[in-house]
Amino acid sequence: MPLDVDVRKTFVSAERRFTLDVAFTATTQRVVLFGPSGAGKTLTLQAIAGLLRPDEGKITLHGNALFDSKLDVDLKPQARKVAYLFQDYALFPHLNVRQNIGFGLQRGWFNARARSGHAQIDYWLDALELRGVAGNYPAQLSGGQKQRVALARALVAQPQLLLLDEPFSALDSTLRQGMRLELSELQTRLDIPMVLITHDPDDVAAFGDQVVQISDGRVRENQAFSGYARSET
Repeated sequence: MPLDVDVRKTFVSAERRFTLDVAFTATTQRVVLFGPSGAGKTLTLQAIAGLLRPDEGKITLHGNALFDSKLDVDLKPQARKVAYLFQDYALFPHLNVRQNIGFGLQRGWFNARARSGHAQIDYWLDALELRGVAGNYPAQLSGGQKQRVALARALVAQPQLLLLDEPFSALDSTLRQGMRLELSELQTRLDIPMVLITHDPDDVAAFGDQVVQISDGRVRENQAFSGYARSET
């Protein structure tokens, strides 16, 4: 995966001073940022997505600069062709499944009466087995269905990179195992690069083709395991 990250940002509050100083190059299609809560994993993911502006550094994807402090480059999130799957999925409660997936593709999806079809939306409804709940609202969905809707919404815009923030933390242990397998098979089929953050060793075992260990805002270890994740799943 042609992703290079080298960023620094300092946060100061009355309680503490925290410096994010992270640098790594993704060498596989699956990268796991692994470490305890508060290590800086989510901040790193937000910097890649354009939701957080580093104080200095550079982020490139496929050789294109997403952020470069020296050149004053800071692409907006929409221009980065990066999909971000939030930890709580961030589905719109007043939109049904079809509308949630289609959000951002065209104007008018906030209109609850909008029922027009769209080939890309239909594709992901079928691909993630959501056709039967297309008219349901988030409150009517199971945890696994919510995650699949969030994934479909992230993938419908055909991103070049998928970012996942603790994607299984809200699921019970049984569902978590099944969703790991589903996500692994989907990522393999689509061949889309992904960066996943977690503090769960089971996620590392399932997706850790390359593991970047982060602690106290810094990379402590960066290892690639050729073929490891797929042999374990």
